[in-house]
Amino acid sequence: MRRHLILFVRAPAYGSGKRRLARDIGDLAALGFERLMLARLLRRLGRDRRWRLRIAVTPDRARYRQRVWPRGIPVVPQGAGDLGERMHRALGGCPPGPAVLVGTDIPALAPSHIAAAFHLLGRHDVVFGPAADGGFWLVGARRSPRLLPLFGKVRWSSAHALEDALANLPHGVSAGFAATLEDVDGREAYRRLMPRRGF
Repeated sequence: MRRHLILFVRAPAYGSGKRRLARDIGDLAALGFERLMLARLLRRLGRDRRWRLRIAVTPDRARYRQRVWPRGIPVVPQGAGDLGERMHRALGGCPPGPAVLVGTDIPALAPSHIAAAFHLLGRHDVVFGPAADGGFWLVGARRSPRLLPLFGKVRWSSAHALEDALANLPHGVSAGFAATLEDVDGREAYRRLMPRRGF
């Protein structure tokens, strides 16, 4: 079965995304970061034949912004609900096969990280990519015979997000873990990570 990679995106727009980062570095710089990361990840991940890329975007109407999205890549709305509901919907909406979902604010993210996550799904039901702040930058599921309930009550945007997600997994579900990476949510991470990554 085909592997599916979902890029989970908030369409870049001035004053609406990366609010914690924008409070530290300003709306214009945060918007520049969003645009740069999106372009970089589409370039890095979109042409890899080991998986089929699709984009799950919010707000839903942004899927019609044809100049933003590359041709040939499916763009689907995230729909309503909290972060967990929207991620679960994005994973469940893929064609048959294992699926992995990632965000767009991890400067170190490379195709090798995605390949490792799919490899882990060969031995586990679900896989998480832990973030240094206690959240997670990746979630994936084997989805056979169906997509498991993955989230439930999670304290999103907190140091407990991964812990809560793991606690919600049904009994007996095997979870694997990809590399721990750092996302950019504030001034310190922005200053520390961006110069090293060529931004």
